[in-house]
Amino acid sequence: MQWTLASASGNVFAYAWTRELPPAFDGATAARRLCPRGTGLGLDGIFLLDEPGGDGSWTMDHWDSDGSHSFCSNGTRAALAVAGAPPGDALQVRSSGAQVQLRRERGGIGLRMPEGPACRLSDVPIELLEPAACGWIGNPQLVLEVPAVDRVDLPVLAPPLRFDPAFPEGTNVNVVEVLKEGEARIRSWERGVEGETLCCGTGCAVAGAWLAERSGCHEWLLHTASPDPVRITVGRIHLGAWEDLWLWGPVRRLGIVTVDPSLGLE
Repeated sequence: MQWTLASASGNVFAYAWTRELPPAFDGATAARRLCPRGTGLGLDGIFLLDEPGGDGSWTMDHWDSDGSHSFCSNGTRAALAVAGAPPGDALQVRSSGAQVQLRRERGGIGLRMPEGPACRLSDVPIELLEPAACGWIGNPQLVLEVPAVDRVDLPVLAPPLRFDPAFPEGTNVNVVEVLKEGEARIRSWERGVEGETLCCGTGCAVAGAWLAERSGCHEWLLHTASPDPVRITVGRIHLGAWEDLWLWGPVRRLGIVTVDPSLGLE
């Protein structure tokens, strides 16, 4: 079985077409076997891609390294680097149940985040010393503003918050340091991966929406742990709900790998 590897903002994903899969294929099992470093390919997640529709629509599904099925913005963006991805400057995509848009622009791919009554900023249900906000964006996010992200011991800070009973589905944990209006640094601890990743796209988007709500500045350049910064733009935010919230950044196709039969995916 062959998989295409592609990356967005430093996160690497494997992609396969549904038409090429064996009948007994299970996405959760495949993710748990393919993703781990050392025994697998060292991935942030896997995607199964359906055939693009003739109307420009496209459906895909993502599994985290622990086998959980979830929406992933960076992986959805990187899918446009896969051979056979639909052409065009703008696409309607259903990714793990979330309805989003993808847009090609010079130097990168933009993704319009899910919108609707559930997708919004909210108050933090626990008491914290730092300014903070929660957000639902197809997955749960917690964003904390800190004086300096480099001084945060994220492996100590994040897990108790990620598993706090106040978050029934768990939460991603993001720490953000404002450098100046429109520019910040961010680090992210992701559930499912259970560790710090180079860039959590949905976390960056929620952080950007929160910064926009607080500052009135609707475009933010976020420096992640990846060498590639991401750009967040938001058209409008009112009472925590956003409209036209976009994540922008480069994507790369890395190559094709053939999975050894010993991983049991045939």
